[in-house]
Amino acid sequence: MTKLDGQTVVLVGGSAGIGFETARLARAEGAEVVLTGRDPDKLARAAETVDARSTAAFDASDASAVASFFADLPGTIDHVLVTAGGPHYGPLLEMSAEDVRTALSDHIVVSLEIARHAAPKMRPGGAILLMGGTGGRRIGHGLGIVSAATAALPPFTAALALELAPVRVNLIAAGFVDTPLSAALLGDKLEDRRAELREKLPIGRVVGPADVAALAVHLMTNTALTGATYDIDGGQQFVF
Repeated sequence: MTKLDGQTVVLVGGSAGIGFETARLARAEGAEVVLTGRDPDKLARAAETVDARSTAAFDASDASAVASFFADLPGTIDHVLVTAGGPHYGPLLEMSAEDVRTALSDHIVVSLEIARHAAPKMRPGGAILLMGGTGGRRIGHGLGIVSAATAALPPFTAALALELAPVRVNLIAAGFVDTPLSAALLGDKLEDRRAELREKLPIGRVVGPADVAALAVHLMTNTALTGATYDIDGGQQFVF
């Protein structure tokens, strides 16, 4: 039997990048997968590629849409990976009060709403996996509020794990991952960044979505793991 045989995995942000690669690996391990995202066309293409059970197009920051999605999802589910959302960069003094509130709370609020509505439909021992990062652990010019938001995620994850037990909650903290989103953010600087990482990272290569997907599936299948943060950045935080 494969590791996820007979289980159902929901990928919030599953049409590309880490979410899509996790869907692909989960299917290879025997799971049924449900993909969500904002773009119906991208979802349809991704679903066809991985033979998804179903898809749903909505914005994960819309709490009512999240509630409706999980309420309408038939049967029970086993695991949820949340890759929706991202960091907010910019100098602190150029941010409005509302910008700061959004940057500090956006990812946590989205994760909390997903967990709130997913957990009642999950089997005991199932896992909710959140995404964070390692890059914001250092204070630096240009990071702005990112370091504070990064620091909030591990204790949030641990507290949520206690409240949702026996459903498990863990945080994946990634560095640079070579995804379409990274390509869009870096533009013509992408190749320079890849070359820099190959030269400086202890692993001698760039971390890809499949690396993160392998960690995600491990966290789904190892039922002793909850409330913890797992770094996957190829040693980036130690050399930059």
